[in-house]
Amino acid sequence: MPTPDPILIQVPELIVGARLILTAPQTGQGPAMALAIAGSISHLRPWMTWAQDPPSMESAETVVRRMQSDFILRSELMFHLYAKNSAGECGELLGGAGLHRIDWALRSFNLGFWLRASALGQGYATEAVNLLTTLAFEQLQARRVEIRTDNTNLRCRAVAERCGFEFEGLLRCEAQGVNGEPIDTRVYSRIRTSPHSAALHGGLQITP
Repeated sequence: MPTPDPILIQVPELIVGARLILTAPQTGQGPAMALAIAGSISHLRPWMTWAQDPPSMESAETVVRRMQSDFILRSELMFHLYAKNSAGECGELLGGAGLHRIDWALRSFNLGFWLRASALGQGYATEAVNLLTTLAFEQLQARRVEIRTDNTNLRCRAVAERCGFEFEGLLRCEAQGVNGEPIDTRVYSRIRTSPHSAALHGGLQITP
């Protein structure tokens, strides 16, 4: 059976969890993202090549609009993470998470995420990963979801392990770090036939 054109695949643009609301990129979100990154540069700089310097409002808005285009084309599925306020609506922007390196024929996805410094250590990354893993396996019929991280990124490793991703191996000198030196990449995965592939709902609501 031929793989449908990815642009026709239905992907929700709003995902509501217990404490988080995930939204697809929207025009006008750039300034909020710029502020979140600027206030977290020292935390993000060791791991993120795109966070070496504080972005301007304009450059952040450019990134948001490119992410919006990628979302429509289904080439990358990036979401903004918002804290759910007392009214059940979007509060503070906490970071981003998404599905990358998408192979629609295989239904394989790479899951990445980042948080602003003030949101660390509160379980938000774990909730975001669980929500996107549920999206991948239930709505997008994933066969494989993986998390790749610098071997020295202990926070990211801990999140992957808490969310039931299994350590597959260490790829030595697999990528170039932010300082230009080679780094070892740790690969975690969940697959449809694994005992962990059941979705972790946690109050998940999805709006098309």
